[in-house]
Amino acid sequence: MSQRFPPSSGAPVPPGAQPRYQQPPPGAMRPYAGPNFPQRGFTPPPPQMGTGPPPGGPMHPRTPQPPFQGPMRGAMPSAPTGKRPQDSRGGPMGNPQQKSEYGPSKKKKKLADKILPQKVRDLVPESQAYMDLLAFERKLDATIMRKRLDIQEALKRPMKQKRKLRIFISNTFYPPKEPTNDGPEPTAEGTVASWELRVEGRLLEDQKNDPNKIKRKFSSFFKSLVIELDKELYGPDNHLVEWHRTHTTQETDGFQVKRPGDRNVRCTILLLLDYQPLQFKLDPRLARLLGVHTQTRPVIISALWQYIKTHKLQDAHEREFVNCDKYLEQIFTCSRMKFAEIPQRLNPLLHPPDPIVINHVISVEGGGESKQTACYDIDVEVDDTLKNQMNNFLLSTASQQEIQGLDSKIHETVETINQLKTNREFFLSFAKDPQTFIHKWIISQTRDLKTMTDVVGNPEEERRAEFFYQPWTQEAVSRYFYTKVNQKRAELEQALGIRNS
Repeated sequence: MSQRFPPSSGAPVPPGAQPRYQQPPPGAMRPYAGPNFPQRGFTPPPPQMGTGPPPGGPMHPRTPQPPFQGPMRGAMPSAPTGKRPQDSRGGPMGNPQQKSEYGPSKKKKKLADKILPQKVRDLVPESQAYMDLLAFERKLDATIMRKRLDIQEALKRPMKQKRKLRIFISNTFYPPKEPTNDGPEPTAEGTVASWELRVEGRLLEDQKNDPNKIKRKFSSFFKSLVIELDKELYGPDNHLVEWHRTHTTQETDGFQVKRPGDRNVRCTILLLLDYQPLQFKLDPRLARLLGVHTQTRPVIISALWQYIKTHKLQDAHEREFVNCDKYLEQIFTCSRMKFAEIPQRLNPLLHPPDPIVINHVISVEGGGESKQTACYDIDVEVDDTLKNQMNNFLLSTASQQEIQGLDSKIHETVETINQLKTNREFFLSFAKDPQTFIHKWIISQTRDLKTMTDVVGNPEEERRAEFFYQPWTQEAVSRYFYTKVNQKRAELEQALGIRNS
């Protein structure tokens, strides 16, 4: 008969050279300290989850197994044997490099791990309050997750609100001064008459001043500012004052222009707003057709699609084409176009937005250093203050860490309850019918040992004497003796051959 376990030495052995059942070496089994349970604080599992060595007579020798690491049978690693290579198996038992679910890697917590078993709920009626809290927690988590997704979608779109920007345009006239030799600051030369123009502004706040709020600089609202003075008074080379935004521009609270002169000056102030995102002025024909004057590119394309859908201009058979009506045909100079061509055809029809034009007169009347101020209100778009609150809500982690700590405590408590429930069922089953319990436990341990060592056959049946009274035992004994005789004959022939040589 074939061997059940591999030989201990690495030398080749002829078939049948070893007996079928060997004497177990000392230390192959862990002895029990008493007739009931093992030592070292080990809590035996229930009948369906055996983990220790089966009680009874001697067992077949096997490779010593590592200590038990979990309450489930599948968590115990398999010992390598000669039956098949260990790396040919799948799963955490066959791959030594893959981390076991119960190994050092942290097991991912699930909501199902927090649910108490039905038997525990039957034993402790007060646990129903805990289950109600879990149901409420699931609803609350779903609501918070839905709101977080809504906030993330809202943050992808530009969130702007209209505000009033008040612009203050003031001018101060400085009369000429004669040279003086007396006084604390004598001057040998006089000064000519001059004026100073200042352009400033601020947002009209709806609420009281907030000390924590950062005020936005006046220049941050504009892309460029041009002050055009009277060309007849200051000539073609000195009548323009320009400011344009660059990447290195330092923001400022206002602009200042100083020129000599003692006459009233007409000036034109051109302010080009810095739209974020960029806005464009539509071609007049398309603007009248869509009812949009200055807007962002996505809004313009959406308005054009709404016009196409309202007037049913999409081709009924080829849905990617648009059949232009007489107005679109005049604007786009084609009778039919693809949807993918719309952005490209829109480019020539989009122009920079018109600047804000303010006509102002710099007055030098009144004598002395007199200051005159004019106010203008314009509409600007600023970031919605709710956007910062949404970002802070998504980025806040203080509450998340506290929730994770409490969840960990709940999982540990539920695991302890499940372990206590397992121990209770184990002891109750043993107390109710010890004989049947031990019998089932031995069967379970045998099945576990068979799984771990890849043993062929049934060692539990082979352990009993009745197993060897079956009809096949006579043939097995004959084959065994025949093998032993052949082995001795081979040894004698080998010894005689060596002596003769």
